[in-house]
Amino acid sequence: QVQLAESGGGEVQPGGSLRLSCVASGRPYAMAWAWFRQAPGKEREYVAGFSRTGGYTYYSDAVKGRFTISRDNAKNTMFLQMDSLESTDAAVYYCAGGTRTIQSSLRRPDAYENWGQGTQVTVSS
Repeated sequence: QVQLAESGGGEVQPGGSLRLSCVASGRPYAMAWAWFRQAPGKEREYVAGFSRTGGYTYYSDAVKGRFTISRDNAKNTMFLQMDSLESTDAAVYYCAGGTRTIQSSLRRPDAYENWGQGTQVTVSS
């Protein structure tokens, strides 16, 4: 079993930045990591993530060029640096981990069996 815990959410003005963290405990080995987000009334959507090998990173078109995903394997921690935030980025952000996630399903929520509790990101002036 893997437990995931996000932190770093908050309220920021448009154009501002936030850095989210996700710490994994348990046995997070060979796990595909990802960030998803869900705004009120909308489906959970993929934001960014790593392949299971960690060798590849992926971004949604909505955040490409503004968000950067990274990880510290020694600390079992994944980060999401969010810059140039827009009002459309406001959502609850979730960390996800999948031990059986395959390349073709990386962007699907049902490909991940481990989820954090979420952290709220609010973007408002």
